[in-house]
Amino acid sequence: MRDVTEPEKNIKSLRNDGRSILLVCEHASNFIPEKYNGLGLSPDEQMSHIAWDLGALAVAKNMQEQLNTSLVACEYSRLLYDCNRSPDQKDAIREESDGIVIPGNKHLSAFEKNQRIQRFYTPFKEKVASAACDNTVIVTIHSFTPVFSGEKRDVEIGILHDTDTRLADALLSVAKNTTMYDIRRNEPYNASDGVTHTLKVHAVDKGRLNVMFEIRNDLIRDIKSQKTVADMLCNLLQQALFEIANEKARVRTA
Repeated sequence: MRDVTEPEKNIKSLRNDGRSILLVCEHASNFIPEKYNGLGLSPDEQMSHIAWDLGALAVAKNMQEQLNTSLVACEYSRLLYDCNRSPDQKDAIREESDGIVIPGNKHLSAFEKNQRIQRFYTPFKEKVASAACDNTVIVTIHSFTPVFSGEKRDVEIGILHDTDTRLADALLSVAKNTTMYDIRRNEPYNASDGVTHTLKVHAVDKGRLNVMFEIRNDLIRDIKSQKTVADMLCNLLQQALFEIANEKARVRTA
């Protein structure tokens, strides 16, 4: 599996605080190879939020350019296999999403499920692992639909974390100074929803700073708004990492 950037671009750029940032976009694409017959979904369903995180890749690419860092993005629809889920999670291969049945995922044998794991999940996991180093900051970029299961979501940007709250805490502290967006902790999802798999595997278990950004997709539907949100997130991220570095320096000299 290739990531969406050219191989020569996958070079981590160290920041002044000695860290590098790796951007990860697990739900970047809605592409379903022809052999899967669209999983039995209509063209509109394949273009909808159930198949991918609309606008997330564009935001991630803007952030990559601004931060001069690395990006690993999955080139296949999350409906084939959700690369932000472990193989033992029930929603790794969904049979239904937001009330829409996914015929091509129903009644899969253990062999067929394992084929999906080996084709989509394993190469992606290996790509992220190979792109990270000890001091890498893992940042995952996602988007969410404004209405889910008939319920409106007011939150505009979510800052999500698992058990390691260091970067999320710093980001939320910095975010208090901006009123541009409604930014909240662990909304519209949290770790108990099973959405922090990438963070756990590639960051939490290895002591790396990490965070997951969730952006309401009506805020990133065009080039201008995608860049605006990306600029804002980069600014928050840089300020937060600066504060963390300063706090460490204060502790060392205390």
